[in-house]
Amino acid sequence: MSREHTAEKLVRMANQIASFFASQPEATRIDGVATHINKFWEPRMRRQLFEIIDAGGAGLDPLVLDAAKLVKRPQPA
Repeated sequence: MSREHTAEKLVRMANQIASFFASQPEATRIDGVATHINKFWEPRMRRQLFEIIDAGGAGLDPLVLDAAKLVKRPQPA
């Protein structure tokens, strides 16, 4: 799988998580997205997410970008 395809898939997955939590009370949205990513995404996936964010976050839902402040950033590979 190409790196571009992997990035597109991660963006889509992150945005799906944000879509789910967008219907939750505002006070729990950001924490909900961050907790889900911290709990269910392996370090490699979180590393790639931060690569996308560090490159400008193209395509990511604003809720994902806000939640990223609470996501555990893995050590470089």
